[in-house]
Amino acid sequence: MFSGVYMHIPFCRSRCSYCDFATDVYKNGEAVDRYVSALAKEIENFSAEKTIDTIYFGGGTPSLLAPKQLEKIFDSVRKNFSVTENSEITMEMNPATVALETLKAYKSLGVNRASFGAQTFDDTELKRLGRRHTAADVRETIELLRKADFENVSFDLIAGLPRQTLEDWERNLDEALKLKPEHLSLYLLEIHEATPLAEQIRSGRQPSPDENLAAEMYELMLEKVSAKGYEQYEISNFCLPNFQSKHNSKYWTLDAVFGFGCSAHSFDGKNKRWANERDTLKYVELVEKTHSPIVQTDKIAAASEFVFLGLRLTKGIDLQIYKNRFEVDLRKQYAEDLQRLAEFGLIEFDENCLKLTEKGMIYSNEVFAVFV
Repeated sequence: MFSGVYMHIPFCRSRCSYCDFATDVYKNGEAVDRYVSALAKEIENFSAEKTIDTIYFGGGTPSLLAPKQLEKIFDSVRKNFSVTENSEITMEMNPATVALETLKAYKSLGVNRASFGAQTFDDTELKRLGRRHTAADVRETIELLRKADFENVSFDLIAGLPRQTLEDWERNLDEALKLKPEHLSLYLLEIHEATPLAEQIRSGRQPSPDENLAAEMYELMLEKVSAKGYEQYEISNFCLPNFQSKHNSKYWTLDAVFGFGCSAHSFDGKNKRWANERDTLKYVELVEKTHSPIVQTDKIAAASEFVFLGLRLTKGIDLQIYKNRFEVDLRKQYAEDLQRLAEFGLIEFDENCLKLTEKGMIYSNEVFAVFV
């Protein structure tokens, strides 16, 4: 099994109200140049003879990078890793941040998959979220990507936004499906502490999420996308045949992924995880002065993570693989819990497989809590 590489590009034009990622507002090209140099240096200082088949640029807004900056990062990756010929190379983009010539330059450098946050096709909701793009920008971005010969495009939508109705969500799904992306990530809104949206809900300026409405939205989502030929392969992810996200699948199956950049996390594929400094400037200074931005190293409970991450996948967990890897029978280890969850209709299992039911996907956190 090949490894993956993740690169965090923290810069954004503005910060969204629901976002809790490590991001910085883009100020000038000089600051980005310095960050890119630090990122390239961190990659080159990483001592590993590894073969990778996925590269993922996340953020932030990686599409704010100039092609020359992206080329510098690629050069460092290819010096330090063996990159397979048919690697999946994804770049996250925000609508209205890319021009056709830039997209063509990204494509020529090796980027072959684009992922961007549409979030909603309602301009009022976009403003409420602090997004700077419009629904028209989403349609234009898809058009530009197709003109630049991108044949693997994914975008995100969020259900359960403040004041969003079931009819609003249905219109969003219809708009998304008209654009025929190869991949869709359809998320239920999560409220993260210390975000502006969390404060707006606490103060009563925005309503609290409605769990019953969210469940209806999820069921409608399943109905709509399956009717258009999309396969659900993970709780929130859907694709046309053979367009699963290879990179994100590595997280759900506990494969090795090496992260670079501020706030990036890495996992060695066994039980060791480490994390980089979250603050952008502190990260740069650590790389420049000490060569290492790592601020935390942990041994993880790989068995429990194997379960609650693997259960996100619609195919579920292969119980024999679990037994071979951890030398214990999961059905015996969690016998009472599995029986209770099955009685509630949240899981189904036999001697070969454990997986969530459709109801279990809606209430997945209740299932995952058993294995944490």
